Amino acid sequence: MDKKPEIPLPPYFNLNPEAAAAKLGPIVDTARFARAAAFAGRGRDDLAKRGYAPDGKKRLRKFSTWEVCRYLIPVAPAHLRRVLNKHPELPQGEGQGNSRWFSLEEILILRDHFAEEGSSAKEYRPYRPKGQPAKITAVANFKGGVGKTSTAAHLAMSAALDGYKVLVIDLDSQGSMTSILGGDVPDEWRTVFPLLARDYATHLEAENRVREASGDPVLPLDETLTEALQVSFADVVQKTHWPNIDLIGAQLNLYWAEFQIPVWRMGLRNWPLWDALTSALSESGALDDYDVIILDTPPALGYLTINALAAADIILVPLGASFLEFDSTGRFFDMLYSTFASIEDGENTARRRAGLPEMKFEWDVVRAIITRFDASQQTDLANVIQAYFGDMTNAYRQDYTAMVGQAGETVSGIYEADYRDFNRETYTRGRETFDRTYAEFKEMLIGAWWRDEQLAKKEAGHGETQTA
Repeated sequence: MDKKPEIPLPPYFNLNPEAAAAKLGPIVDTARFARAAAFAGRGRDDLAKRGYAPDGKKRLRKFSTWEVCRYLIPVAPAHLRRVLNKHPELPQGEGQGNSRWFSLEEILILRDHFAEEGSSAKEYRPYRPKGQPAKITAVANFKGGVGKTSTAAHLAMSAALDGYKVLVIDLDSQGSMTSILGGDVPDEWRTVFPLLARDYATHLEAENRVREASGDPVLPLDETLTEALQVSFADVVQKTHWPNIDLIGAQLNLYWAEFQIPVWRMGLRNWPLWDALTSALSESGALDDYDVIILDTPPALGYLTINALAAADIILVPLGASFLEFDSTGRFFDMLYSTFASIEDGENTARRRAGLPEMKFEWDVVRAIITRFDASQQTDLANVIQAYFGDMTNAYRQDYTAMVGQAGETVSGIYEADYRDFNRETYTRGRETFDRTYAEFKEMLIGAWWRDEQLAKKEAGHGETQTA
């Protein structure tokens, strides 16, 4: 009778302690972290530059006539060719005949031409009501790995391709968004840090004027605050390889803000620390200069995230269709409530004593977005998440495709990928993942603008009635 083969033991049995000790290597001291960081830094630079041109700069690819007419400008290819023949002063693109390739700068010029000369029934320029400020969108969740930066980057690129002028602010000291957009951030003085410091220093100067008038000792401005007062918004904004996307980047030293902000608050209790970014955007003219401002936040509800959420008109909360991410996101919403309700209570107690109107945080819209979705395995749980979050969930679930993964390997977005590296069906399917997310985002954006515009008209009409 044949003997049954023995089933091998699991790999964690019969391990030899002496052999295990031999694999440990030498004791690790703090200097080993520095060497690991240096190796990782060299590797990061090498990997990040996979999507760069040979001269070490990141450049946006050109777009074919097929892409222009299908995705960017609502005209038929034959009509586009007729317009180009009739107007030789317009950008003609590279190539001959039906196969032409255009830079995004050229496409923006063509878009303006069609907006002036084309059919009034078509949308050549995206909607933004005259006189309304830019809309600020914060993409946030305190759980990492949920597709936060990827979603923020692709929304910025989608909006840029749609014709909007976009500002991206990277608030995550890991700097992933900055890498995607090819930013150069040598130190914290090219991040939002000096803008936050400047806001505190401005409040400190105002407090000192009051103290001087009362004969009280003034509060000191240290070297950091003095230097921050000399930094303007324009000093920290940089151009990217996208002609209509600007960037305020991030790097590791930005994390210092999480320690410095509470210290400043202790030094001046009446400084509204949550309003520093809002003030910087308002006072700089950014709300007029840009159409869409996107804030990519750290995976934590710290002071930088609180500033982003306080500044935002729209909050997007990416999460995967898993129990742990659903649970974590529910706790994130709970912390948002606790944090902002606490700020409201504290501020309004003081305002009531001073006879001032109360303050209240409000947002145009908040939506959870299910990302990295696999319909074959996650549909049931996604339905549960949708049922519990209800109207705070986006209708579309953002599929994960191989094209998204390949774009990530070159530290770029899918809109930067050349469709000739795929077949058209694969490209169209991969691109649709973010096109549909952007469509829902744009609907929120234009709906919020329209609502603001109607309210402004109503208030203006009410004012005219009172004057009459």
